[in-house]
Amino acid sequence: MHNDRVTQPKTYGDGVAVVTVTYSPGETLERFLDTLDKATDRDVRVVLADNGSVDGAPEKAAERANVRLVRTGENLGYGAGANRGVAELDESIGWIVVANPDLEWDPGSLDTLLEATERWPRGGAFGPLIREPDGSVYPSARLLPSLGRGVGHALFGKVWPGNPWTRAYRQEKGEPVERTAGWLSGSCQLLRREAFDSVEGFDPRYFMYFEDVDLGDRLGRAGWLNVYVPSAGVMHIGGQATSKVSARMLAAHHDSAYRYLADRHRGLLWKPLLAAIRAGLAVRLRLETRRG
Repeated sequence: MHNDRVTQPKTYGDGVAVVTVTYSPGETLERFLDTLDKATDRDVRVVLADNGSVDGAPEKAAERANVRLVRTGENLGYGAGANRGVAELDESIGWIVVANPDLEWDPGSLDTLLEATERWPRGGAFGPLIREPDGSVYPSARLLPSLGRGVGHALFGKVWPGNPWTRAYRQEKGEPVERTAGWLSGSCQLLRREAFDSVEGFDPRYFMYFEDVDLGDRLGRAGWLNVYVPSAGVMHIGGQATSKVSARMLAAHHDSAYRYLADRHRGLLWKPLLAAIRAGLAVRLRLETRRG
């Protein structure tokens, strides 16, 4: 597993930094930074971990006083890119926001997340309520995908959205309330740096998708809590970069889903079932690619 090596805990300050992974983010990055200014009264450093943008947006953003551009040298994927950005931070930073560059922050939302950390001293990750551009709430705080839930959602989520596995997994019932979750959407979460260190950050084997599920699971196994804080809100505009390479992203999603389940079900007894899951995911990928 990714976190087998024991590391000595460090003592961090109370500073806050935002790490966002960029890949030709377009104009959304400027809106991200403009709204971030109103999301907190604190001084916040911003690190742009750039995975090879060609649109000039990160360079323009880095002209701002509090923004630093870090070129990763290649497209590392989301989790590895975020890890690279975090590695640039000094020990005064004890709180890290990892967020997509295509978010708009509600006024005061980052301060609201930081206030929640005082209520949850074992909280390792804190996630806001995430709205879609049409105002609907994205199910960003979910149960971990057990073998039954994960397979049911993976195989039937697109063709039968109301299936019981997807409903249970997405945790959409009822009004949003502050609570713990199995994992939080990687599009925006506030991380206690001590907790992030304790699991060695994101697993870089996940190029894209499921890196947040994997992180939430490993944080939980290490004794930390994933906390959903719907009193803090952001709007997710949608992936400008991923929309350009949707076929590749679909394949990455299916590869990551299989990796997550295979990592947690090792040994000969699981191999026939995992082979069946891989075949089912391959069929779903072909169907979705044709539909796309």
